[in-house]
Amino acid sequence: MPNLLLAAANTRPVRASVSALPISRRLVDRFIAGEDQDAALAVTRGLLADGLTVTLDVLGEGITDRAGATASTTAYRNLLAALADSGLASGAEVSVKLSALGQALPGEGQAIALENAGQIAAAAAAAGTTMTLDMEDHTTVDSTLAVLHELRTQYPWVGAVLQSALRRTEADCRDLATAGSRVRLVKGAYAEPNSVAYPRKTDVDASYRRCLEILMGGEGYPMIATHDLAMISAARELAARYQRDTQSWELQMLHGIRTGERHALAADGVAVRVYLPFGTDWYGYYVRRLAERPANLLFLLRHLRADKSGKNGKNARPASTSN
Repeated sequence: MPNLLLAAANTRPVRASVSALPISRRLVDRFIAGEDQDAALAVTRGLLADGLTVTLDVLGEGITDRAGATASTTAYRNLLAALADSGLASGAEVSVKLSALGQALPGEGQAIALENAGQIAAAAAAAGTTMTLDMEDHTTVDSTLAVLHELRTQYPWVGAVLQSALRRTEADCRDLATAGSRVRLVKGAYAEPNSVAYPRKTDVDASYRRCLEILMGGEGYPMIATHDLAMISAARELAARYQRDTQSWELQMLHGIRTGERHALAADGVAVRVYLPFGTDWYGYYVRRLAERPANLLFLLRHLRADKSGKNGKNARPASTSN
């Protein structure tokens, strides 16, 4: 069902219609820090004051021209300079999608993405912080890991993201659970074929638990990205079993989701980082957040249908997106 909903939401007519809905703006404001750098820095400052750390994502993906990739690179370099100038870099890093840096360009896309990511890594080093390479759909995994390998020859702290929904991920976890390796483990939010991904939620969850144990038992720095309370509990149990201190791993949560729980965890001594996206190119990220709970995406599509038929949906409320 989530894959079907994602496919429907990403067709051009639905995308245009959903983007124009007033309710979309209200829901987007829940997940996105704002449309510009100043708004994102203001939210970052507040999160750091609350005892949390942050990873910032300049929204944008699937860029298919060199100018767009250059613009994305410049946006990240400017953001990192602003983090340093504002004294926020010690608690805030950046997350980068290689498809925003030219990975999808024909011919030399991977090389272009590597060049641009290298510029961002250099800017992160100059600012005194780090960066993490976000993972996208399964067709990009080999390319992204290849770029990661190259970047780590000069910047060994560059983080990776692995998705438990993919059948290959346990092996990737074993490869990356090495000293100094920062790995964010997520469940995955892309529509993938059954040949490469687990089709059932129970299988994705089981894979997540297996990957979690590999990373927690390894020598790297696990970044456990989940809102699933059972997985959070499992992560804390494994941290205790492997005698990890609070500086050797962290939990990560998306901005706008389970805000109460993240503050309670931080108050209990767990290192918690908030994934904080900002920018105007919000649609892809927004739809993936809704698709993580199909009831929310169904709600939006029903609202779209009502809008087209002239019904008033002002007072409608979406299902919770707290998981």
